[in-house]
Amino acid sequence: MPRPGSGAEFRSLLAGPGVTETVTLGSPIGLMAFHGGTLERHTEQVAERVAAITGASLYRMCQTDPDPIHIPSHLIGPEASEALGLFLDHVDVAVAIHGYGRPELHRSILLGGSNRQLAEHLAVQMIPALGHYEIITDLDLIPRELRGLHPRNPVNRPRHGGVQIELPPRVRGMSPILWGPRPPTWTGPHLDALVAALARGVRAWSAGGKDSRSPINR
Repeated sequence: MPRPGSGAEFRSLLAGPGVTETVTLGSPIGLMAFHGGTLERHTEQVAERVAAITGASLYRMCQTDPDPIHIPSHLIGPEASEALGLFLDHVDVAVAIHGYGRPELHRSILLGGSNRQLAEHLAVQMIPALGHYEIITDLDLIPRELRGLHPRNPVNRPRHGGVQIELPPRVRGMSPILWGPRPPTWTGPHLDALVAALARGVRAWSAGGKDSRSPINR
């Protein structure tokens, strides 16, 4: 049985068919999407687009299998991936893009992770741009399993930690009630607004030279 934290599960996934990793080293702020592709759809597009606009670093891992494997974030680490190790060594702070789906939270975008100052900073940009959604930064209002606070979660491994953003299907362009039939690569205006807001937040954070990390006592 694999030892917890050994990376065996993640290493096995990376060695399988239809799994790709991409790393681009840019600024000390990093965008991540390690549940991308057919698992948490369109999360990799958000990370890629924000990184391209802002010059941020990027790490993404995507699956193409129609029945993708979900490995919990705290089991995804640099022990099994040279690309992820290069990314984490390079960046000071990270923003990880995830997808989730809960009927009672279908309009809620959740900002977890260890860097609470960055979470609030990004929320300031997102709130006016995404009026159809509730932007939640209060950890007490985020389900425990979606808070992204585990110290081995890749988003918390950089020097100043990071923010885990959980996106419901609607903002990712996946709700059939919004726009009707469409090509699989089409994501819609909500995702475009999200990308623009996050890009503004990343740029402002970089321009301000911010690197502080708010401690978490949970």
